[in-house]
Amino acid sequence: MSTPPNQPGNPSGEPQAPFGRDPVTGLPLSDKSATTAGLLQLFLALFGVGRFYIDSTQIAVAQLCVGLLNPLQPVLPSRIPVLLGGIVWAIVDALLIFTGSVKDNHGRKLR
Repeated sequence: MSTPPNQPGNPSGEPQAPFGRDPVTGLPLSDKSATTAGLLQLFLALFGVGRFYIDSTQIAVAQLCVGLLNPLQPVLPSRIPVLLGGIVWAIVDALLIFTGSVKDNHGRKLR
């Protein structure tokens, strides 16, 4: 059952775009927040939390594997490249989310 227009769960009043439309393209916006996704990605990216939040499961699982792989490596010098790579990946991915380059699993721009 869809939420009727102008109800609390439908701030835009449009049944096709319950979370509003992108002012530039006019396409419906995602129910996920870019700020929340970006902050989760920035601070918890080695566990893929920001990507899990926006339902980008394949990338989230890859980030989780990188995050879990690092403590399992027995020798300290071999940990450093994996850890640095994961940190760089987290920062770049968070910047992509903040700038609007990443979409949700339905292809909609994050709010």
